[in-house]
Amino acid sequence: MALPAEARALLTAPNFAFVATLQPDGSPQTSIVWVKSDEEAVYFSTLKDRRKYANLARDPRVSLIVQDPEDPQRYVEVRGRAALSDDPERTLIEELALAYTGKPFRQEAPDKVRVIVRVVPEKVVHYAGPGQVRHLS
Repeated sequence: MALPAEARALLTAPNFAFVATLQPDGSPQTSIVWVKSDEEAVYFSTLKDRRKYANLARDPRVSLIVQDPEDPQRYVEVRGRAALSDDPERTLIEELALAYTGKPFRQEAPDKVRVIVRVVPEKVVHYAGPGQVRHLS
């Protein structure tokens, strides 16, 4: 499913995303990430030694929310499945660091393996304030 324009507006601005994955016991694990999106997916970067990577490698179901910092009652939720791919050149984290901080990403140990997480939406909800919920999928 394509991401609607109103959802992409929040997902393409440098807003923090809250990502929820499922632990082996079924309980949620949540973390904050930088994201970018195009018309078809939302992307974020993680390391292979992180809990969210292990969770997504085992169970690709994921939910993420991005909130408008100017209007906390406005947010978009994307639920879907994650596809994982190695990012040996660290291209995504560098792109995200420049977008979010204006600076290159900090140095990491060379043995750390970066991964691109591509979230393909199955359900998109846009909340624009009280009484203004749109299910976009």
